[in-house]
Amino acid sequence: MLGCVLAGGESRRFGSDKALALLDGETLLSRAVGVLARHCAAVVVAGRGDDGASGVADWPEPGLGPLGGLAGALRHARDGGFAAVLAIGVDSIGLPDDLRVILSPAPACLAAQPVVGLWPVAALPVIETILTGGERRSMLHFAERTGARLVELAIPPANVNTPADLARLVLGPGKRD
Repeated sequence: MLGCVLAGGESRRFGSDKALALLDGETLLSRAVGVLARHCAAVVVAGRGDDGASGVADWPEPGLGPLGGLAGALRHARDGGFAAVLAIGVDSIGLPDDLRVILSPAPACLAAQPVVGLWPVAALPVIETILTGGERRSMLHFAERTGARLVELAIPPANVNTPADLARLVLGPGKRD
């Protein structure tokens, strides 16, 4: 399984490069790569290529949001012989340790944060059609079109959109990440 950190956003609401923001002394990007490394044979970062993981270009072009990053990762997975992609946002904090199990079998994503999902490479034609046609370009639409299960968690992961969101996060002992 290939892991993908979706990190190509513009961070407009955050005001600076969110992926490089620190939480407990570690960048959000480094944390996300570490989370996926516990579940996946390889990890890529969509939208950039730093912090110990190889970069994958958005497909078919930059600026298409998480779907473009996921499409790039699914193409990379197909070319690398992986059957599926486990994707998370760079700002998805507090994911459960058994995330891969919770999302299996693919396709599935978190209802509260659909950028967190397990996507089979077989879904590649669907995402390519959405991105090159006139369909709505949203993760929820992609989930619907693939028949993905929307998984509810008792404690949804945090989503960091602003510096204030990040400031509210305090990960102490016993918290998930």
